[in-house]
Amino acid sequence: MQSCLGCWHKACSRNVASYCPVLCAAGRRLRGAMGAILLGALTLLWSFPAEGLRCICDRPQCENTTCVGKKCFVSRSLENGHVVRSKGCISSNFQEQCQTAAMEQYAMECCSSSMCNENMDVQLKEVPQGDTSLKNLLLMIFVPLLALLVLGVLLTLFSWKMVQHCRKRQQFTHNNLGDLDLVLKGSTVGDSTLEDLLSDDCTTGSGSGLPFLVQRTVARQITLVECVGKGRYGEVWRGMWHGENVAVKIFSSRDEQSWFRETEIYNTVLLRHDNILGFIASDMTSRNSSTQLWLITHYHENGSLYDYLQRMALDTETCLRLASSIACGLVHLHVEIFGTQGKPAIAHRDLKSRNILVKNNRQCCIADLGLAVMHSQGSDYLDIGNNPRVGTKRYMAPEVLNEQIRTDCFESYKQTDIWAYGLVLWEITRRTVVNGIVEEYRPPFFDVVPSDPSFEDMKKVVCIDQQTPCIPNRLYSDPVLSALAKIMKECWFQNPSARLTALRIKKTLKKLNSSLEKPKQDY
Repeated sequence: MQSCLGCWHKACSRNVASYCPVLCAAGRRLRGAMGAILLGALTLLWSFPAEGLRCICDRPQCENTTCVGKKCFVSRSLENGHVVRSKGCISSNFQEQCQTAAMEQYAMECCSSSMCNENMDVQLKEVPQGDTSLKNLLLMIFVPLLALLVLGVLLTLFSWKMVQHCRKRQQFTHNNLGDLDLVLKGSTVGDSTLEDLLSDDCTTGSGSGLPFLVQRTVARQITLVECVGKGRYGEVWRGMWHGENVAVKIFSSRDEQSWFRETEIYNTVLLRHDNILGFIASDMTSRNSSTQLWLITHYHENGSLYDYLQRMALDTETCLRLASSIACGLVHLHVEIFGTQGKPAIAHRDLKSRNILVKNNRQCCIADLGLAVMHSQGSDYLDIGNNPRVGTKRYMAPEVLNEQIRTDCFESYKQTDIWAYGLVLWEITRRTVVNGIVEEYRPPFFDVVPSDPSFEDMKKVVCIDQQTPCIPNRLYSDPVLSALAKIMKECWFQNPSARLTALRIKKTLKKLNSSLEKPKQDY
């Protein structure tokens, strides 16, 4: 074979075909084939554009999913929480772009042959498991702490509630045993009286009535005897309990809030006073297939001051006695008493002759606390209650009628009581005999408003015309009644702060009473 090749080489190189004719012919054919291959390769190279490589491209600007450039690339990026992969080509800045290391948000890889990026891929840099953000770290710390704090608060509240519940149960058991013992003692002895029940040993200590269990027992033992009064609020009956008279005020369903308010005040405030109606019990009872709201108090056979004045003409001594006792009751309401046996200050808000009762000793006691407001100086809390009822229009002060009263100021409510007290004093003095002369009973403003005046009627007379009741001239002939007329006028100032206080009225009347008694002692 080597000889043949040598022969072919020599023969061909010397262009002498006679030495090896077969090999020479084969050499010529081989050179022709190599030329064809070289020509095809040149043709293939000439078919590519002069710029560079053709690459796979998935960008919107690419045509037929390919592009031409110096380098092909594949990239992967993290955009708005989503991974976006892209393919294409680049013609400049390959070193800056292709040699950048993979990052957490972006990675790119390049290649240098045609269509080389078709099956190529690249991955983002993985975040190490222990490398968390500050936000996640804070969440990991504070969420468990918050959960523990909430759990601790709930456990504390639950423990406090349990302790309170146990205390209430113990107190309830103790009170019930004491109350039951009292009731059983009264029923076995059979001669219990209201005076016995209302003694200091039997009351709750904070209020002026009986313990709740005893109240309900007393209410169920009362027999209604006769109706002694009716009104928009309901009815007043004379009742009997163990042979003693009691007054039973039965509230109408529309005046339920007044019953609640009076019950609340009497049971939470120490109101025992000679000139405040004595409270015995309060109960919600079922009679004649209907629920009735009862307020049980002391019974006074003379009835209200309104009824008493229509029946009786007064002498000066009785007039002063009635006026002084009302002032004493009003002072007890208005003044706050401090200490464990104390009481908050109270304004009545509906003082009138119908809400004042006359006792057998010719002293008065104030009743009907359904509209009362309470104020405690220590906490500066004004308890107005939740009663939609308003006071009696005939006795309303100017600031109430023109709606300029300071509802957030307790002194304002006391000043309206003083205005009403002046009107009650006018009613009393009109029925007082002077030199054998006395007028028939008339309500305040009887000569300028109808028998049932409207809000506007009273507003025109009291606020616009600024009228006050006419004081009879005959009163000025008596020194005591003249002094009472002066007090009246000082209760009726349009400016509330200029009016007298209940304490000042009480002191003035006490002096008058002393001056009235002194001549008797001299005599």
